Amino acid sequence: MIEPRSFFEAVSRAGVAFFAGVPDSLLKEFCAFMSDVMPAERHVIACNEGNALAVAAGAQLATGSVPLVYLQNSGFGNLVNPLISLTDPEVYGLPIILLIGWRGEPGTKDEPQHMVQGRVQEGLLRTLGVPSVTMGPESNPAEVASWAVQTARARGGPVAILVRKGTFASYRAAVAAPKDPYPTREEIIEVVLERVDERDVVVATTGMTSREVFEVRERRGEGHGQDFLTVGSMGHASAIALGLAAHLPDRHVWCLDGDGAALMHLGAMTTLGTSGLVNVVHVLLNNGAHDSVGGQPTVGRLIDFQAIARASRYRFTARAGTIAELRRALGEEALRWGPSMLEVWVRKGARSNLGRPTTAPMQNKAALQRLIAR
Repeated sequence: MIEPRSFFEAVSRAGVAFFAGVPDSLLKEFCAFMSDVMPAERHVIACNEGNALAVAAGAQLATGSVPLVYLQNSGFGNLVNPLISLTDPEVYGLPIILLIGWRGEPGTKDEPQHMVQGRVQEGLLRTLGVPSVTMGPESNPAEVASWAVQTARARGGPVAILVRKGTFASYRAAVAAPKDPYPTREEIIEVVLERVDERDVVVATTGMTSREVFEVRERRGEGHGQDFLTVGSMGHASAIALGLAAHLPDRHVWCLDGDGAALMHLGAMTTLGTSGLVNVVHVLLNNGAHDSVGGQPTVGRLIDFQAIARASRYRFTARAGTIAELRRALGEEALRWGPSMLEVWVRKGARSNLGRPTTAPMQNKAALQRLIAR
């Protein structure tokens, strides 16, 4: 396996001095190392992958060096536009390295939402004209780094390193993060689901949130027909909720969102807020972290989601940091006459034995549509 420090030193020696990206589970050890050792002026954790590539483009223009952008391949679609309309050799010709965690690589076992992306990833890069190399546990980081920098400079455009599962060795942060005083996300989900009417629909964002919704329902012996688990498409849960609510005016739609997901496509809040739909409750679970892919920080605790929601014309907003505050907010009659935003600060992390949904996405969809039809 490759030590995160070894890879960092290899790309640094090859000439990389700036890093940007969105954390990924296959790259989480490298991302943790970067968060631990890199100053803010040389390392930007961006809200989405396209934004990360644009930040790197600015760094390349300013310095002439070759930046590195890291991401999970499920977010590759977010950077296709700046990849081919900004950095491509036929446009501005900006040499940049893409370090891509290869979820769903053919021949490996992964979650359903990753299998198609994994299967087509190499073909997408070829179609877009981006040279690539695969890096695994036995790869020589110096050789990979040298190829990437030299090829990017020679073609005057991006190149990609596809990173296989298990490539990076574990890394432990030098200083452990202090424990949040807030309730766990799962405790909050328990309370919110108590407030949800049996005819309502719940849209849960990708990652831990959907897994916890599924397990809470299992624990209670309830079915899963009310819940749409957004197992992929990070950042789009609130838009899915809007589409449902617009066509189900006699039901409330509850969107259980995360701070990292909401930030990824923040403009969706303006669309939802100005929609005028009274039957949407947007519950934002804010732990200031990309919890599902390693816990790297977001800016979720540094910005005012309530102010953004009000400016986006949400009719009701509230924030909670305790179970008691949450119950009070859920009891507000105005919450049910939205669009409403309920931001809840939750503790980072999840149970070590948290399972995954035992039903397939197509089963999830069919159960929800049966509920809607009734």
